[in-house]
Amino acid sequence: MAGIYLHIPFCKHKCTYCDFTSFPDKLNFAEAYMACLYKEIELRGKQLEKLTFDTVYIGGGTPSVVDPKYIYGAMKQIKKCFRLSKNPEITIEMNPGTVSEQKIAIYKRAGINRFSVGLQTAIDSQLQELARIHTVRDYLYTTSLLKGENFSADVMLGLKGQTEEDVRKTIEIAAGSGAKHISMYALTPEDGTPIYTDYLNGDLPDGDEVARLYEFGWELLKEKGYCRYEVSNFAKKGFESKHNLNYWQRGEYIGMGISASSFCCGKRFTNTFNLDEYMKCILSGFLPVIESEDVKTEDAKFEFVMLALRTSYGISAKAYRAAFGSDWKEDFATGYKKTVAYLEETGDITRIREEYLYVQNQILTEYMN
Repeated sequence: MAGIYLHIPFCKHKCTYCDFTSFPDKLNFAEAYMACLYKEIELRGKQLEKLTFDTVYIGGGTPSVVDPKYIYGAMKQIKKCFRLSKNPEITIEMNPGTVSEQKIAIYKRAGINRFSVGLQTAIDSQLQELARIHTVRDYLYTTSLLKGENFSADVMLGLKGQTEEDVRKTIEIAAGSGAKHISMYALTPEDGTPIYTDYLNGDLPDGDEVARLYEFGWELLKEKGYCRYEVSNFAKKGFESKHNLNYWQRGEYIGMGISASSFCCGKRFTNTFNLDEYMKCILSGFLPVIESEDVKTEDAKFEFVMLALRTSYGISAKAYRAAFGSDWKEDFATGYKKTVAYLEETGDITRIREEYLYVQNQILTEYMN
């Protein structure tokens, strides 16, 4: 399996926690940027004409903030320049404060068949605290336009003053709106973001409090029929994100647009984070890559183990041997011995026990050496 990622770096307003490459003050560059993105798609398509791609993911930023004709154009260019599988999963991220019936109609005509909607919380005061540009009512309006469609909702934990009752309300609204998939993840305060000051001042819930909120949310999601297939991702049966699963299974993916990362043909590479540099490179006929490295076998083995253990599917000893010609438990004997109490075995599959999956980072550190 292989995936395509497109980065649309524009937004109306920067959220207090956002550490992504996004520009709230440069929407006037959207037309020029998208023209360059179309060109990058053409350049990459020529390089990768032998690969078949199963997923497309349009992220940001806020892809739904730009004129939908640009999204339609991007999809037209992808279909022209890349070989897609028969029924590819095609996702777009949307902020409920930027959605209209017309936009969704154009997205559907473009072939988009999955929508990722940023709810974050169903408490309007918390949305304001995060500098989100939408309200809960905006979310409900957006999902009413998506009735019967495959869409996902984002839920954020670790917000200032957040309680179990807040989490309950958020999950109930997300589930009640018809979301087939819910991503529930902990806020990560990044240095340089406004919310980092709250973190330094001790105004955010600590790790133990966030873990309790996660356990509470996990139990509620189970009751509502959502299965956890990765530490932060829950879905109704058959509605797991194929694009994200591809990442966790070390599948190949090509990222296009400013700051986009790729893993393809045995290499990892990243595009420039500078908007002017990105457009100058493309207009000069060059790919805007600033970092590129071959993935060494030892790194590949660790990635395989680390990513697989994040999921409910676990590590397949057979798949590991097919990829590397060795036994993963022997390659990571020290880490395995130290963490075996947190693992369970089913046939040739090893996975982290359900009750320990949220703290998988601490478990996985034992495999780093």
